[in-house]
Amino acid sequence: MSRRPRIAIAGMAIESSGWAAHRAGYRDFPVREGDVVLERYPFLAAGEPLREAADWVGVLTARSIPGGPVLAEVYADLRARIVEGLRAAHAAAPLDAVYLDVHGAMSVDGMDDAEGDLVTAVREVVGPEPLIASPMDLHGNVSERYARAVELPTCYRMAPHEDAMDTRERAARNLLAWLARDDRPVRAWVPVPILLPGEKTSTRVEPARSLYGLLPGVEALPGVTDPSIWIGYAWADEPRCHATVIVTGEDEVAVAEQAEGLARELWRVRRDFAFVAPTADLDGAMDAALARARAGGERPYLVSDSGDNPGAGGSGDVTFTLGRLLERADLTAEGAPLTYVASIFDQGAIEELATLAIGDPVDVVAGARVDHRVSGPVRIRGTLAGFTEGDPDAGRIAVVAVGGLRVVVTEFRKAYHGTDDFASIGLDPTAADIIVTKIGYLEPTLYDLQRGWTMALTPGPVDQDLLRLGHHRIERPMFPFDDDAPEPDLRARILR
Repeated sequence: MSRRPRIAIAGMAIESSGWAAHRAGYRDFPVREGDVVLERYPFLAAGEPLREAADWVGVLTARSIPGGPVLAEVYADLRARIVEGLRAAHAAAPLDAVYLDVHGAMSVDGMDDAEGDLVTAVREVVGPEPLIASPMDLHGNVSERYARAVELPTCYRMAPHEDAMDTRERAARNLLAWLARDDRPVRAWVPVPILLPGEKTSTRVEPARSLYGLLPGVEALPGVTDPSIWIGYAWADEPRCHATVIVTGEDEVAVAEQAEGLARELWRVRRDFAFVAPTADLDGAMDAALARARAGGERPYLVSDSGDNPGAGGSGDVTFTLGRLLERADLTAEGAPLTYVASIFDQGAIEELATLAIGDPVDVVAGARVDHRVSGPVRIRGTLAGFTEGDPDAGRIAVVAVGGLRVVVTEFRKAYHGTDDFASIGLDPTAADIIVTKIGYLEPTLYDLQRGWTMALTPGPVDQDLLRLGHHRIERPMFPFDDDAPEPDLRARILR
């Protein structure tokens, strides 16, 4: 291509649990439009080489923290705005490519394969010629519909996703390289009948560490542009829910061989995947944490309330864990180990707490307003220890002291997945004996902070025990649902 290519950026992203009672609406999707879209990507800042290599046209991006399925009318509206924005951009001057930034595990009420629907709409408006590149989460699900529509898909290679922006930059770099060639890549696509929770597939530990460690070597091979392994998203129940391998490049033989090799290796190690941390039920996890605190061991001890993790699609107001902790005298007595509990959201409870002053007594019922299938609202009686306003995600935030517990109640959904989340509301993470938060594997700052960690296998929309959730629409056989399944057909399907 002799001129600077013209590339539109659009996308809509959320990771949606099909078992969450939460429904994602407009508040969950901050929208960027126009030039503001480009500000999300540091590699597209003014003066950066990738920025100067093309005319980047910001259309619309909307990204939510994980949650439940998207309300159908909200999805339809954002989809229409993306389509119309692309139509206007393409009419102003022909687009050479679309950079479609999605997650890969979005569910929409009444729809299968939401990303497949979105990319189909994109392709219809821009036509068959522009290339489409798509950076995705490795916990996405890649349908054949999506794989056929996107010439340059790629996904993260780390879980936790410390390489998220690196992946987006790689997608942009590969797109520009192919536009410069005036050619189209070939893809080798291999669906792999495995469905595992992210907490068993962290790249911090084996076998995922070595499995994903193979990718840079494959990427360096002649004729290969990008190899990717999607481990898939386990808390949805759609036919597209499974692991996937895609290798892109110019050499059909090379990409097919490498895709099949990666798929075979993934299948070979399927039984080796195990939880990234020691696990126990909630009582066992808290007993371990309290034993450490009483012994004067290093602190803090982290306990993952994994069943309602908002970072994986949990509703965020399941009260199972909070209710159990409030019943324990060894946590609620004066002088009990200092224990942060984050969080539940309840707008009505916040309205009551907003009328109080710091130090006032608290008697409020909170939680389970959205998701009451596991447990009902809980009564919190203590003292108001903190109140914060203006959090862009959580809105107003209250901290209620109940003996050694510091219970975090928010106005809106928020994941407490970093040390800054606690520090911003006056809770020093290094001062706590125990931190209990709705999370699965620990995100980097909490992982570095912890001096002991148990993942509590609690119930909720992202229950780690997949077999008790009741999947009935996934393709079978599927590991681990069918442990004795025959060897699958892992031959690559070539897409052009």
